[in-house]
Amino acid sequence: MGKTIDVARDRAFDQTKTVLPAEVSRGVYIHNAPSLAALKLMHLMIATAGGAMADEVQHQFRLSDIRQIEGMRHHDRASLTPLFTELSTTVLVHDDPEKKRVTIGGLLDEAVVDYRHEVSGDLLVTWWFGRTFRRMAAESNHWAILDRQTVFHLGSRYSVLLFQHIASLVNLDRVSAKTFTVPELRAVLGIPQGKLERFSNLNQRVIQPAVAEINQLSRLTLTATPNKIGRTVASVTIAWEEKPDPAATKRELDRLKDSRKARQDGAAETPAPAFPESGSIRWTPWEDLARKHAPKPTPDMGLIADKFRDFCATRSLSLASAGTEKTFVAWVSKFQIA
Repeated sequence: MGKTIDVARDRAFDQTKTVLPAEVSRGVYIHNAPSLAALKLMHLMIATAGGAMADEVQHQFRLSDIRQIEGMRHHDRASLTPLFTELSTTVLVHDDPEKKRVTIGGLLDEAVVDYRHEVSGDLLVTWWFGRTFRRMAAESNHWAILDRQTVFHLGSRYSVLLFQHIASLVNLDRVSAKTFTVPELRAVLGIPQGKLERFSNLNQRVIQPAVAEINQLSRLTLTATPNKIGRTVASVTIAWEEKPDPAATKRELDRLKDSRKARQDGAAETPAPAFPESGSIRWTPWEDLARKHAPKPTPDMGLIADKFRDFCATRSLSLASAGTEKTFVAWVSKFQIA
């Protein structure tokens, strides 16, 4: 048994981290890379299995576990089925030079969505990992420890694939950068032939946005430097360092996705103002959020303000905390006039 499983077992009770075999996290072993939603589902499955990921056993979670992931709060049986279809077609190709053999197999053996209690909003999902994945996990001696909330908040599959790859390298001694040939980087990012063939397009649409999002939402700060031979970009060096103070990242993970892109681009550097302690929220940013998220017809802004203050008071919630904006949106989306 490799060391990766031991590490996963040791961290079984840490719900903030996921231990991923480096063979999976580095991405180059994965063909038919899944979509963003399917990648997040894969991470949840591996995190749920933990130290038992290499065992030939059935694993399970419920729909409520999936809906806790950002961007997946509205999934149901109909939308989960194609995601598991994607994961079932994900191919792992592992070339072992020492044993001189190439193993080709699948991530999943079988997944079952039990919807007998669907009327109550409850689904049970069970699955078995494929033999190739189980063997890869069992023999793995290298791993990535990923911040689970970072993975679940990233908004692009390119960001997830790059983040999990770099995370598998972070703890290597005296390694703080890696140079990828352009074809290697395309493989890591799961970009098929014929798509984004010009480096300028690849850099503008994939590399730089992924680096910016990882810098915003993770404990790492990345830089990507193109290396030219003549006038042609032949490789890209990606360097990383851990942030000395992760407080800003933690605050960002607590804030709303709606305005995250603007903050990432530098167009919105200041946090949302505190919720008013009295009066209406008319002509404030809170009105914009209420009109966007409250059920129609939109209730009176004064009434919403009073009711939300009552809601916070009964739960001892501060009106000026970093999470107030997120709390308000969740609350107002279910607002009903008594």
